[in-house]
Amino acid sequence: MGKLTATGVRAALSKPGRHMDGDGLFLVVGARGSASWVVRVQKGGRRRDFGLGSARKVGLSLARTRAAEVRSQVEAGLDPVVQRRKAAGIPTFRQAAALVHAEHKKTWRNGKHQAQWLRTLEVYAFPAIGDRLVSEIDGPTVRDLLGEIWLDKPETARRVRQRVGAVLDWAFSKGHRSEEAPMRSLSKGLPRQPKRAGHLAAMPFTDVPAFMTRLREKETFGRMALEAAILTAARSGEIRGATWSEVDLEKALWTVPAKRMKAGREHVVPLSPAAKRVFQRAAALRTEGSPFVFPGSRRNKGMSDNTLVKVLRDMDETVTAHGFRSSFRDWVSEETTFQGELAEAALAHTIENKVEAAYRRGNLLEKRRKLMDAWSSYCGNAGAKVIRIADHQ
Repeated sequence: MGKLTATGVRAALSKPGRHMDGDGLFLVVGARGSASWVVRVQKGGRRRDFGLGSARKVGLSLARTRAAEVRSQVEAGLDPVVQRRKAAGIPTFRQAAALVHAEHKKTWRNGKHQAQWLRTLEVYAFPAIGDRLVSEIDGPTVRDLLGEIWLDKPETARRVRQRVGAVLDWAFSKGHRSEEAPMRSLSKGLPRQPKRAGHLAAMPFTDVPAFMTRLREKETFGRMALEAAILTAARSGEIRGATWSEVDLEKALWTVPAKRMKAGREHVVPLSPAAKRVFQRAAALRTEGSPFVFPGSRRNKGMSDNTLVKVLRDMDETVTAHGFRSSFRDWVSEETTFQGELAEAALAHTIENKVEAAYRRGNLLEKRRKLMDAWSSYCGNAGAKVIRIADHQ
């Protein structure tokens, strides 16, 4: 039988201190009038206090019931705090990651990224925090799991950090955490990573003409796709996924639909004479019924990214296909008088300013056609002296 009574509780609310009921249950009254129920439980030499709610909202009988539940959970080897939060609907990190993945994968156009996003967490995060409630994951915990791969697998570690942060921020926005992800302070607790070598490595634009000569020494769909990517300054995925329905050889235009563009906006690419010749050659070699300009090895499948990687490695190059976009951008900046906004439009970069908006009106396409013609001419001038090319406005 407890020592407190309902009348005694009402009287105790005006007396700061700890008022014992029995079996570890206390009414704790603060000096400023706060009052709450607390149960103290001891097991295996460890003593813990668990809050049971405000005494102004939770009556004596309910407090005793809750205290009995806590004692039973501790005796069964369960953590009452975790059990309470589970009952409140707080997910584990594994459950939260699945929900975040389901919500966001619809916006990811790259199917490979969709699969890798969750797989990365399964391998590097779930073993450490997968079964922990998102409300219980703190900075030191995340720091320790990242520390295992931070220096050995720097790129992967950065992806894990970003994805763990995305899950924890989602949990915060859903009310499952009291604070945002502690990702910003992690850099202070992790060693400096070595500088990345070859990250999206770009070939110096001065080397591109000679490389193009070597690239054209053999004819394969992989080489043609890489040449087309270079001449159009397109992303690898845009070229590899190009279909004949997007190409108008008569008008020398390639229209990439919004669903295949990173920015989610249709992009029209003017084909220079050199680029048009690549597409025409691909058309001459087209397999009947294949929708892809540059087909893969499997029927009715687009070319894989590894195909372009293999072309470059077979040519003893350490650069990436994507890096040629940087080569193009550097060439525009250093060797021409074409305006930077025009180059950004050619690269299909999103620039939220009035200048960019102006370039989307009027004769933007014709301006970009002049730019791409100049780039193609430069790429075909192996051994020629570099001459600054003016923007003929």
